[in-house]
Amino acid sequence: MRDAVERALQARRQSGKAGIAAAILRDGVVIGRGENEVRLQSDPTKHAEMVALTEAGHFVGSTDLSGCVIISTLQPCEMCLSAMRFAGIRRVIFAATQAHVAGKYFVFPGLSIDDFIAAGEPFTAIGGTMEDDVLPLYRDGDE
Repeated sequence: MRDAVERALQARRQSGKAGIAAAILRDGVVIGRGENEVRLQSDPTKHAEMVALTEAGHFVGSTDLSGCVIISTLQPCEMCLSAMRFAGIRRVIFAATQAHVAGKYFVFPGLSIDDFIAAGEPFTAIGGTMEDDVLPLYRDGDE
C-alpha cells in the first residue's frame, strides 16, 4: 500500500491531477502496477486498477488472477470491482473509501461495495488503510 500511495502522491505533484495508483500481488510479489491513464489514453476504462489488471494478466499469461490481491489508493469503482471479480480476485485492500471522497469517482452511488460482496462469490474488502494519507487527493474530485 505504501508504494501505491507514494506513486499517487508523486503523480499529483508532477501533473497537478489526482493520482490514483493500484497494484496486483500474488504470494506477496507485485505482478502488476497501474496508475490512472484515463486522460492520457483518452479511454474511460484506463483506471489504475484496470491498468494493473492488464499488466498482471500479461505477466502470468492468463486472465485468471485467482489467489491475487488488488491494492488501490482509492476504493475501486463499480467497473473495477467487476473486472476484479471476472479475474478471480477475491481480496481488495484500499485507502480512501467511497464515503469520504467526491461522488464523481462512482457512477452508481446507490451501489456499494457491500452489494458486490453480497451479490456473488465471497470476497474480502478492507478499506481505510492509510486513508488519511490520500484523502486530500480525492475529497473534492478537483483534479
